[in-house]
Amino acid sequence: MAGHSQFKNIMHRKGRQDAARAKTFAKLAREITVAAKSGLPDPAMNPRLRLAVQAARAENMPKDNIERAIKKAQGGDSDNFETVRYEGYGPGGVAIIVEALTDNRNRTGGAVRAAFTKYGGNLGSTGSVAHTFDRIGEVVYEPEAASADAMLEAAIEAGAADVQSDENGHIVTCAFEDLGIVASTLEETLGQATSVKAVWRPNITTQVDESNAETIMKLISALEDDDDVQNVFSNFEVDEEVMARLTAA
Repeated sequence: MAGHSQFKNIMHRKGRQDAARAKTFAKLAREITVAAKSGLPDPAMNPRLRLAVQAARAENMPKDNIERAIKKAQGGDSDNFETVRYEGYGPGGVAIIVEALTDNRNRTGGAVRAAFTKYGGNLGSTGSVAHTFDRIGEVVYEPEAASADAMLEAAIEAGAADVQSDENGHIVTCAFEDLGIVASTLEETLGQATSVKAVWRPNITTQVDESNAETIMKLISALEDDDDVQNVFSNFEVDEEVMARLTAA
């Protein structure tokens, strides 16, 4: 399993603190506002907004917060945010993609570059590492949501491409453009997912040692802590024993 997925799964099992949840809600609200501003304020008529709302609901974001974020776009008082993708390499040649929503490219770009530099990485040009990833949709369910067989059946009916089930849960993947309908269909069958999002899945992984893995995890955490950064993806891979030691430290 790629290191980034291991890292995220372990962090999820540990649970999130209130401050982290508040930051997550703020980032989800920003995406909802930007999505609503880019098209109609109705999720049924705006695919990007529908996906943003699905992602927010999967994180148990209160309905009032979601409606407030949509109304902010309708009121015309929201900042003009733009979507920016940064790409680069971390220690050990690990490929990293950073997605951001920002109203100030200079501020966000400077912060992202500083994080890469601090942890021994290098920020590259757009497209420099994207070829080592596939853009897909991902819907995650807890283990108790269904058996592996039931999840597979539901995923096939929803039009998904693949399912991975283990003791940590079920990860349903699909084509990026099918994510909205797949997530909606699964919700009708299995209830609310724990995560609905478009992700960059590595098609090539980079094996790293314990020292580099620790530094990469610090880099990812630093990037995710930035208010402008929405998502961070990497292709690092590390032995499970090493990952267990790092996350237990």
